[in-house]
Amino acid sequence: MTTKDDRLEFEAHKREMSLALGKDEASFQQSLNTLIGLDKFDYFYLWSWMGVPIIQLPADILATQEVIWATKPDVIIETGVARGGSLIFMASILAAMGNDKAKVIGVDIDIRAHNRESIESHPMSNRIKMIQGGSVDDDVLAAVKAEIPPGARVMVVLDSDHSYEHVLAECRAYGPLVSEGCYLVVADTLIGHLTEEQAFTKRSKVWLRGNEPLQAVTDYLAETDRFEVDPVLNGKLVLSSSPGGYCVCRKA
Repeated sequence: MTTKDDRLEFEAHKREMSLALGKDEASFQQSLNTLIGLDKFDYFYLWSWMGVPIIQLPADILATQEVIWATKPDVIIETGVARGGSLIFMASILAAMGNDKAKVIGVDIDIRAHNRESIESHPMSNRIKMIQGGSVDDDVLAAVKAEIPPGARVMVVLDSDHSYEHVLAECRAYGPLVSEGCYLVVADTLIGHLTEEQAFTKRSKVWLRGNEPLQAVTDYLAETDRFEVDPVLNGKLVLSSSPGGYCVCRKA
């Protein structure tokens, strides 16, 4: 007895449900309220990847994995190293895909010694290059570009200073590096959906609506025709810190 090959049908259903979920404001508000409630437990900080704190929500980890697998970048640039788990995570996905030359470039204005040690002593360290300095400084941008081989497919994740001006400057600086078909991921767009009363306060800085990544990426997309928000991927990004932040590059 043979069973029906329903793989295409299954994927079509996933797409349909993702788009429907993206239009369901009640579900989004419910997820938003859940995350606001979880913040008192430092929920965003409770996860690790291969032994290193990742400071990402599970939904965003899965979304980023889907993007990397589907687009197969040779180079992933991430601004904002923090404790290093995200670099380790993306490097491990590249390693699992079998591209021996693929790497992750981590940029941060302050890579602390203990975090650097965690990254450099990790089995994935041979796929990671760290650059310390301001992410939009000319010398740092030059150093990043020098790490990109000719013809490499490039993906970018922006997760450093979340102020509007800085994120917009990063979009303008790093957006042009993204290859056609790859993604520009602007993290922590969730902040733009919070009222002042809902804002996460257990942070080194408190960002309020308007001075945050969602407004920055919205304005960046208005000034370029290279990117568009992926409606399917972002549609299912509830319980996410970056809804609306996954932008696919449509033009070389």
